Amino acid sequence: MTPPFTTAEAHLRRMADVLAEARQDADGVPPRSLLFGLQRLVPCDVANFSELDIPTRRSLNDQETPNDEGECDMDGYWRWRHQHLQCLRVSSPHSSPETTQMQDFLSVRQLTNLPIYSEFLSPYPCIADIALPTAPGRTRVFQFFREGPKPFTDHEMTTLTLLAPHLYAIYREAADRRRTPVRLTPRELDVLRCVARGLSTPQIAEQLAVSRSTVRKHLENSFRSLGVSSRTAAVARVFPEPD
Repeated sequence: MTPPFTTAEAHLRRMADVLAEARQDADGVPPRSLLFGLQRLVPCDVANFSELDIPTRRSLNDQETPNDEGECDMDGYWRWRHQHLQCLRVSSPHSSPETTQMQDFLSVRQLTNLPIYSEFLSPYPCIADIALPTAPGRTRVFQFFREGPKPFTDHEMTTLTLLAPHLYAIYREAADRRRTPVRLTPRELDVLRCVARGLSTPQIAEQLAVSRSTVRKHLENSFRSLGVSSRTAAVARVFPEPD
């Protein structure tokens, strides 16, 4: 007779089942079933996945488990974003997934006294995040929101931390299935690699031993080929993961 699973073993099996289900789901980037599976593992009122371009304030991707609140108004977020210390951490450069919760930065009392809470986050004082690597100037993050004041437990945060690298792999697999080939000249790619490193036009010109006008022309041609209008968007399109 096979002995029954321990509580820890059963939880690990549920985690594996969520990941396996997502890998079989071809709908969405990341797969749409993933948020619902994660919400079963780490109970919360709302689970969300979003990608933002910070310089242009554009939402590039947004998925959310059903709720009755309708479309989110981002005005309060952009107005008070500097108070959202967890979000500022999420948007900092990182080469591997990072897991945090709001209480790592602010207590519930501190948060609920700020405009970022009253104008944007309310009624969710407790937020756990899994931030995935992305291009400079962008965020790519799973978020889990709770209305009550009780923080996510160590067990729940450990669950998210263990899942994080697998979620990143699933995201990349789903993105690869959707991605169309990028066709740029070798020199255009050289210029965009320099842009991804944060170099300015004069620095790129010096690095590649060409004129500044040549750099600008390569960028214009790249923008046209990629269907984008900014350096940030071009880098994200060509190098969706850090180059």
